Amino acid sequence: MTPGRRCGSPSAAGWRLDTGTMDEHGGPGTPDLHDAAITEVLDSVFQGTPNGLAVYDTELRLVRVNAALERILDAPAAQVLGRRAEELFANVEGERMAARLKAVLHTGTPVLTTEHRGRTAADPEHDHVWAITSFRLVAADGRVLGVASAVVDVTERDHARERLLALKEAADRIGSTLDVNRTAEELTEVAVPRLADFVAVDLLEGVARGAPEPRGPVPGTAVLRRAAHRSVTDDAPEATVPVGTVTRYHPSTPYARCLASGVPLLVPVLDRAADWLAQDPLRAAKILAAGTHSLITVPIRARTVTLGLAHFYRWRLPGPFDQEDLALAQDLVARAAVSIDNARRYTEEHRAALTLQRSLLLRGNVPDPSPLEIAHRYLPAEAHAGVGGDWFDVIPLSGARVALVVGDVTGRGIHAVARAGRLRTAIRTLATMDLPPDELLWRLDALVHRQIDTPTAIRTPDEPETPGISGTCLFLLYDRVTGRASVASAGHPPPVVVPPGGGAHPVDLVPGPPLGLAMLPFEATDIDLADGSVLALWTDGLVKEREPEPGLDVPRLLAGLASRAETLDELCQTAVDATLKTRDPGDDAVLVLVRTRILPPDRVATWDLSADPAEVRRARAETSRQLSSWGLDEAVPATELIVSELVTNAIRHGREPFLLRLIRDGSLICEVSDSSSTSPHLRHAGDTDEGGRGLFLVGQLADNWGTRYVPRGKTIWAEQSIPDGTAE
Repeated sequence: MTPGRRCGSPSAAGWRLDTGTMDEHGGPGTPDLHDAAITEVLDSVFQGTPNGLAVYDTELRLVRVNAALERILDAPAAQVLGRRAEELFANVEGERMAARLKAVLHTGTPVLTTEHRGRTAADPEHDHVWAITSFRLVAADGRVLGVASAVVDVTERDHARERLLALKEAADRIGSTLDVNRTAEELTEVAVPRLADFVAVDLLEGVARGAPEPRGPVPGTAVLRRAAHRSVTDDAPEATVPVGTVTRYHPSTPYARCLASGVPLLVPVLDRAADWLAQDPLRAAKILAAGTHSLITVPIRARTVTLGLAHFYRWRLPGPFDQEDLALAQDLVARAAVSIDNARRYTEEHRAALTLQRSLLLRGNVPDPSPLEIAHRYLPAEAHAGVGGDWFDVIPLSGARVALVVGDVTGRGIHAVARAGRLRTAIRTLATMDLPPDELLWRLDALVHRQIDTPTAIRTPDEPETPGISGTCLFLLYDRVTGRASVASAGHPPPVVVPPGGGAHPVDLVPGPPLGLAMLPFEATDIDLADGSVLALWTDGLVKEREPEPGLDVPRLLAGLASRAETLDELCQTAVDATLKTRDPGDDAVLVLVRTRILPPDRVATWDLSADPAEVRRARAETSRQLSSWGLDEAVPATELIVSELVTNAIRHGREPFLLRLIRDGSLICEVSDSSSTSPHLRHAGDTDEGGRGLFLVGQLADNWGTRYVPRGKTIWAEQSIPDGTAE
């Protein structure tokens, strides 16, 4: 600068150095200060400002610096004057500064607040960020004098901004799913490389499976499972254990101390001779071989539950971790901890619902021994979608008949599973009444409709009010004596029939409305099934497509069922595999395959009886001879008495024609049919009553008995167990 001049106002061409005393309107201004006083003021301002100031000549060499810039550069003015920017910063940042100064010098356009990052001799261990403003210096006569720069250290502000950006990214990315391991991976993705070169997340054993964890610190030897890790390099040289591996931390290690105290640990400079490194030579060797020089260990805690540890390592970033890094690591881990605990809680609830689903709807609903060959698959939805209400049941009924039921209850989670269990119980109760499929669904629909109108009133204060049961259902009744099936649907997809000769086709039935609407009556469809045919009952989740647009890919299921297989279980798996390519995993599914078995004619004996009371004696004689031919001599006395009572009641209270039928299956079944619709009732006979004890005796001798109504009358039946060794 030229002594005796003062700074004027900026213009488009740069900053001018003017003389005189003109005011802003061009009129006379205040009197000029003495040149020496002006120089003194300018020097005071130049040296007294807390920001660094630099003046470059037209060759872009430093000609003047103030004390603040000397402190930034950690060098006196004598060492830096005459040097260029690229000489002061021998890196890419120095080249950027030189290019910026050159542009300002040539164009005269100021460059405001350009940030530059680098290290200086004053602090060679840490990066600093400076906001630099540059403008051209122009004399009063228009001569270009050089370039001036104002340098402000904005490192703290930059750190705060980076921290806010890291927290924002953590808020956007961490916890995107209700999966424990994926949440751990998201934590590592946010922290690398922004905060650390390597991050590992170790969770206490059982957290990923939803198991409840101990509250408070975890003392002693820590047993954890590696949930995720991430490195700035692909091979992750710092990783001491693979993902999914169980590892143990000795109580003397920083990791175990963090779990025991619940306090994070910062090791700015890793002491290679530390005692805790010697506790695990393999881990120590990998850590030291990678060049790790600084680490942070933060306990993962949510609410009062300890979930695990997060480890942060530096080996490429030269600067050690400091308190600001520790604070950022704690904030990231705290956010991840809440998401991990939420995922753990969801996993725990999902496992409970899935366990209930399997135990309630899969185990115990296939009779053992089963009257039919059965294979089934339950395909749960993805964990984040929740357990659905798909279910099925197999119900043995009187007269060598079997009911096959499949349904889909609306909703997700444990409430849907509970509603499916209630629906299954209701159907089992109605099935014992030996109702035809259409009437059974009508009664079930009325029951469900009342449940919808009356939501559950008994619930905990924090439990939301849930609607009643609703959904779809298919009920199929198969008679193993005649080989005929009757099926009715409440909004459910029809079953598929695979004849013994091959091929597969859905049953052409009239679908009724879904359960709970109480709109229309249901209609049953009768079908004749050849011996050895396969019936397939399924829920729409098996063929529901996600892409390219939602729909049902039934042809793919039919193709899978039509394929050849050695066993029914193999055919079931083949059909499932055929639908997996397009199936939407967001919905659960059920597939049940049943191979029909018609009882051989020699297992069924039938006699027409008249209304003559003498027919009772004939019925006993025919029964005795038939049981002897079946090798069931031990059952003759009790069966004769049962047949005698049933035939006697039919002749006394019923109408012709009368029919006696014996069925030898897994048990011995006695049936007496007549054309009357009057129902017998078991009653307690008085001491002086001459009758009324017949059904009581039947109930004592038989394992089970009941009445089944048919279109033209009724059938009274009694079932007895067959002695071991004579069932086949």
